[in-house]
Amino acid sequence: MNEKNNKSEISFFQKYLSFWVILCMGLGILMGNFLPEVPEFLNRFEYANVSIPVAILIWVMIYPMMMKVDFISIKNVRKNPKGLFVTWVTNWIIKPFTMYAIAYFFLFIVFKTWITPDLATEYLAGTILLGAAPCTAMVFVWSHLTKGNPAYTVVQVATNDLIILIAFIPIVKLLLGVSNVSVPWDTLILSVVIFVVIPLLGGMITRHLVIKKKGLEFFENKFLKKFDGVTVTGLLLTLVLLFAFQGEVIIENPVHILMIAVPLVIQTFMIFGIAYFASYKLKLTHDIAAPAGMIGASNFFELAVAVAIALFGMESPAVLATVVGVLTEVPTMLILVKIANKTAYKFEKFSEPETE
Repeated sequence: MNEKNNKSEISFFQKYLSFWVILCMGLGILMGNFLPEVPEFLNRFEYANVSIPVAILIWVMIYPMMMKVDFISIKNVRKNPKGLFVTWVTNWIIKPFTMYAIAYFFLFIVFKTWITPDLATEYLAGTILLGAAPCTAMVFVWSHLTKGNPAYTVVQVATNDLIILIAFIPIVKLLLGVSNVSVPWDTLILSVVIFVVIPLLGGMITRHLVIKKKGLEFFENKFLKKFDGVTVTGLLLTLVLLFAFQGEVIIENPVHILMIAVPLVIQTFMIFGIAYFASYKLKLTHDIAAPAGMIGASNFFELAVAVAIALFGMESPAVLATVVGVLTEVPTMLILVKIANKTAYKFEKFSEPETE
């Protein structure tokens, strides 16, 4: 596959996601300042501290992603498991804790002159949510751009989605507790049920019914394509609302966005390096090594944003920190894609594993 075709797989909205985030930031701030009655009206619709309009938009974001994941592929988990071990260890044993350490170092030590301890604590909470949520959807894009093995990438994503159901809550609870952020178990569990379990089951059921009635080819080539712009649209509309509530914080602390971005970008490069180097030492082929690095480096930022809203409210600085994750993700990951492609030759000496 030539480079031109390879690049065509990332959509216009995905490629310039950071630009759209900045645009939504501006629209949201303008709305918050000149049309405050709009967010105030929408904020009336709440249940258990969860904004119903935002919850709907987040379901719009997450549901199409869950339909893409083929959980039947998990039956192939025993075929060449080394790549899966790299993903699991990186995502669940290393990444959440290095995210906490790096963010703490910058927010509480390097930038302590400009960020108060209370504000740093809330920003840290947002970065923790990002670090505990490995990528689910965009990793398919990164995998394709690095000529990854699509069948193996599906298994990597599917197993990580199942691990989220088990590991996300205790890891977040532990790290937030260490950060002196009190979060009730029931609130955290409710957030995961609303924003992971429900769309996950919905996606699985929809996938099964459509494939059963119309076939896999129709599902992948026609049905899924109907949702191509839905996820990004839901994300951008959510961001407009978030920034409408965050406008005052951003106007007063514009440099804080850059300060939050620093540990997030460093963490992304470091986690990719760990997974990619481990894959090399384990003699994995590049079509498995590159996606293994990508899935660890990128974040399920939709989930992080959703849980931050449910736990802390739309006006919380913790939510702002998760949104900065959206802002930095695409440009950073595109740099890693270039690094992975330029170093692919180093993996040529490894024999092709059996993945089917």
